[in-house]
Amino acid sequence: MESTRVQLGLDKPIPQQLLDYMAGLLRGDLGTSIQTGQSVAGTIGARFPTTLTLGALGFVVAVIGALPIGMGAALVARTGRGRTVNSGISGFLGILIAIPDFVLSVGLIAVFSMWLGLFPPAGWGEPRNAVLPVLGLALGSMAYLARIVQVEMIKVLDSTYIATARAKRLPQRVILLRHALPNIVTATLTVGGLLFAGLVAGTVIIETIFAIPGTGATLVSAVGTKDYPMIQGMVLVYAGMVLAVNLIVDLILITIDPRTTIAEG
Repeated sequence: MESTRVQLGLDKPIPQQLLDYMAGLLRGDLGTSIQTGQSVAGTIGARFPTTLTLGALGFVVAVIGALPIGMGAALVARTGRGRTVNSGISGFLGILIAIPDFVLSVGLIAVFSMWLGLFPPAGWGEPRNAVLPVLGLALGSMAYLARIVQVEMIKVLDSTYIATARAKRLPQRVILLRHALPNIVTATLTVGGLLFAGLVAGTVIIETIFAIPGTGATLVSAVGTKDYPMIQGMVLVYAGMVLAVNLIVDLILITIDPRTTIAEG
């Protein structure tokens, strides 16, 4: 035990331990795993691309599904007979938002793998292996983002410039794609950036359920074995990714909508 304490630097005063750890961070050294004896940075570097790929696929699916659903629900809501349909869509989206990812993932495995036999229940590396994990990760976020798109689209459709475009007898497709869609990008992109960071962090559960060799499964294993250097390294990487995504989103918003800078100023 004493040898391990010396090896981990736990025999030094707490301030010295903090300084040593911060100095290691500047060199890209996140410490050594207690469980495996391997470099934490090396382990994360080897597994993080899988996690990032899973999160990116989930984000793409969420956005591609949310835009037409949200826009369609907003268009239906403007018609008198469509209010019932709109309420049904909103209720269904609310249910998807409320279902936890792990419950939804288990349900997808039960239906599409065990019952229908369409997709494998676990694994990674082939396109078929990614279908269920991506759906389990993306459906809740897609429903949430669709609700944002729906609300923003209703506001845009009630605006003056849309009324002007209709007065010019522009085709509905032109009104939606050229005038309405660009004006819902700001709110959608803001929420989407937060969702992307949450999706990558949310892969912890998905990777455990589908036995995907990413950083999420590694983090769960590290918590179970009390591998503190690995846990610290993972938390820092996830936190840094969230900050980076938020910064990138803010820069994109300033670029596409200069009014953001004026409003904040």
